Amino acid sequence: WIGLEDRTRKEARDAVDDLRTLGVKELVMVTGDRWSVARRVAREMGCTEVQAEAMPSDKLKLVDALKSQGRRVAVAGDGVNDAPALAAGDLSIAMGAAGSDVAINSASIVLMNNNLNRLGFLIRLSRRTTTVIHQSLIFGVGFVVVFMILAGMGFLHAIVGALLHLLAAAFVILNSARLVRFGEELQEETQAEEP
Repeated sequence: WIGLEDRTRKEARDAVDDLRTLGVKELVMVTGDRWSVARRVAREMGCTEVQAEAMPSDKLKLVDALKSQGRRVAVAGDGVNDAPALAAGDLSIAMGAAGSDVAINSASIVLMNNNLNRLGFLIRLSRRTTTVIHQSLIFGVGFVVVFMILAGMGFLHAIVGALLHLLAAAFVILNSARLVRFGEELQEETQAEEP
């Protein structure tokens, strides 16, 4: 007898735990695999729900059902059978390194590797991006309103106002540029893992 068994990767459980700490309430695993394998993997991963032996249409129905309940649905997948669900999700993430062209073209985000730890990174990056956008909007609008009032009252010369406007635009650009360095620790981890 020869026994074969799929094993879950360690980083997969870490990624699921990371998603939970970030506030993801429900993690549903939907797979075309047999129920026995799916239950074991879902238990190891800590998924809230599992559906096995699912066809692409079943995955799509699940996404539509969750959305009809008012939930925001993020779908991650890499195969041709994931493409309809990826296209239907509010957010869809194709695992690019192992992904099919159909899945990649159906997704709103494509990861260039199949490291599941990037899912938590995407949430943190989106939250940081939203914070930076709000900071820039508040600063930009506040800056313009204050200096327009000062210019209207005659306390500020038009040339100085134009220069201050350029300074405000530079702040917004530099504030956004801080996002470029976000996630550098992931790059260092990836380089350390490579032989």
